[in-house]
Amino acid sequence: MARFILWRLVALVLTLLFASFVVFAALSLAPGDPIAFLTGGKTVPPETVAALKAQYHLDDPLPLAYLHWLGSALHGDFGQSLSSGGENVSTLIAPRIVSTLMLVTISSIMILVVGVGTGIVGGLRTGATDTVILTGSTIALAIPSFVAAIVLISIFGVNLGWFPVFGPGSGFFDRIYHLFLPAIALSLVWVAYVGRVTRAAVMSESRREHVQTAISRGIPYPTVVRRHVVRNALIPITTVAGLTVGGLIAGAAVVEQAFSTNGLGSYLVNAVQTKDFPVVQAIVLILVASFIIINTIVDLIYMYVDPRLRPTRQKQGSAA
Repeated sequence: MARFILWRLVALVLTLLFASFVVFAALSLAPGDPIAFLTGGKTVPPETVAALKAQYHLDDPLPLAYLHWLGSALHGDFGQSLSSGGENVSTLIAPRIVSTLMLVTISSIMILVVGVGTGIVGGLRTGATDTVILTGSTIALAIPSFVAAIVLISIFGVNLGWFPVFGPGSGFFDRIYHLFLPAIALSLVWVAYVGRVTRAAVMSESRREHVQTAISRGIPYPTVVRRHVVRNALIPITTVAGLTVGGLIAGAAVVEQAFSTNGLGSYLVNAVQTKDFPVVQAIVLILVASFIIINTIVDLIYMYVDPRLRPTRQKQGSAA
């Protein structure tokens, strides 16, 4: 087990290095002069051109330039923004990381609690309860995030005035208050999707022979559900939940734009529109790294949830 964890950590580092190289190499693969690409074709002062050449080591071979850039990035230095008067990129994105991280965290909690909870209830119960859950998830799956954002703003922000619909808030609890509606808009589709996967997994496990045998032997139903149904259904649930959380990071851009929460996603959209390549490069690197790290964590959770997937069993299976 320890060897597997070590191997996954090594694979994580190698994957992060490859991803960072791809992000950096995009500059070299772009057609035309790298300086023209970096500045978006705009006329910039000679000192800005010199700073960009020094930042990206454009006069060096690509591998050496990548190592210089990576070393700076590991120290939190992503260069200077081209659209904000040369302000440091790290300074610009730091507060936005907090906002996006809180939004994704709140959305993830909603998905895991509501999605998995309704999926388990729907998978264990038949009749009206399951029909209501299935109908609700079908409707939720058909509502895109931007439509959900507009509806939530109209009902709970404008008409009822229960929640703010603009800005990220200040302080921990005020931020949660401001991010509540955006989190609902962001997680709605994923709640329905995770709920459906959970429902199907629970229903499949409930019909297995060993579960029916346990029930016929008089083992309390809650114990059967906890030990033999939910536990065995955790593998597909964990898979979907892990991918869902990774998808939230990319999907946050639309919701952040709608609610003006000043997060990484909305800033990435603005940076693309203004052709601010250093900012785009830094945010893309952060998003890709987050997605890779989340998937590694999901792999490690597999090992904990299902002992059959642990390396010792895999080796025995290979030997057979």
